[in-house]
Amino acid sequence: MLLKPHSRVQVFEGAENNLPDRDALRAALAIRQLAEGLTADDLLLVLISGGGSALLPAPIPPVTLEEKQTLTKLLAARGATIQELNTIRKALSQLKGGGLAQTAYPAQVVSLILSDVVGDPVEVIASGPTVASIHSVQDCLHILNRYGLRAALPRSVKTVLARADSDPHGPHTCGHVLNVIIGSNALALAEAQKQAEALGYRAVVLSTAMQGDVKSVAQFYALLARVAGTRLTMPGAGASVEEDEHLYELAAELQLPDLQLKEALEAMVGTRGPVCLLAGGEPTVQLQGSGKGGRNQELALRVGAELGRWPLGPIDVLFLSGGTDGQDGPTEAAGAWVRPELTSQAAAQGLDVASFLAHNDSHTFFCRFQGGAHLLHTGLTGTNVMDAHLLFLQPR
Repeated sequence: MLLKPHSRVQVFEGAENNLPDRDALRAALAIRQLAEGLTADDLLLVLISGGGSALLPAPIPPVTLEEKQTLTKLLAARGATIQELNTIRKALSQLKGGGLAQTAYPAQVVSLILSDVVGDPVEVIASGPTVASIHSVQDCLHILNRYGLRAALPRSVKTVLARADSDPHGPHTCGHVLNVIIGSNALALAEAQKQAEALGYRAVVLSTAMQGDVKSVAQFYALLARVAGTRLTMPGAGASVEEDEHLYELAAELQLPDLQLKEALEAMVGTRGPVCLLAGGEPTVQLQGSGKGGRNQELALRVGAELGRWPLGPIDVLFLSGGTDGQDGPTEAAGAWVRPELTSQAAAQGLDVASFLAHNDSHTFFCRFQGGAHLLHTGLTGTNVMDAHLLFLQPR
């Protein structure tokens, strides 16, 4: 940011690669100090977006930043959801889980929020610095047990959890706080749908709550392409009953509360011309290797591999997955796009898709595959409302 000379605005940069660091800790403590000095005559305006958890680390002593970082990394690597990560973060934080609002009391607090969490729960976004926590110490212990980490906890974390009150952090009254969602995945997909329709596509939003293991999500999209494609190219025939049933089984396993699958498939019948199916959310990747990638590139690579496993008929298919913040994991790409020919074209280049997936090395794959032509580069967008998945179907 470029500031005018003598500006009253202070800029603190931190949380490189979305991980809390010393710079972010310095910023968090400065914010806490500012909030502590407010009175009932003051208004605290808080702008919250994805990455807020990493930008506002203030561990409860004696927990150190390094210990909190290590625990967060271990949970993420074992497939913990963003909700589970934030539950742990809040329990170990001075400012998360309503801590900032409590510190600012009795000042009025207004939070304008960009949601990067499925369902837009304000208590989860950036770990809810202005929303009283609803989780107890028992919730934290349950999560740590689920991922086999309770025994490996540092003594400091055990100390904080042992003495923590199971009541919510925040003040008994939250009447001094107003939390407002101003941007979300649903808003982003609605705009993408409008743009797709302007380009001549029949566009349908499937879900804004796409989550679950990236392998299952990839299988769902690949089978969806086959079933929807059959409806487009052979309206009278429809997909086989077995494929239909399998698609709905996969959908049920993903437990997507807002899935419009039936409506989307019905929209295929009688449609002439190209179709764009849109979805958004945040699948999870369980790390098995030490490669370089992000969940969008891994999802795209897995969908590409799945699409190549069976003939799709007289239809062109393209799948794209990208992060709305313009950065997928620790890479400069926002995501990637694939077609059913991916596996065979990669093999012709001497690239084994299965090997790259086994090492969670999707970014390296896409950098080598056709000179990086399938990588999605948007640059940083300055916002984060999770991921966007687009499935394009064009009858030949």
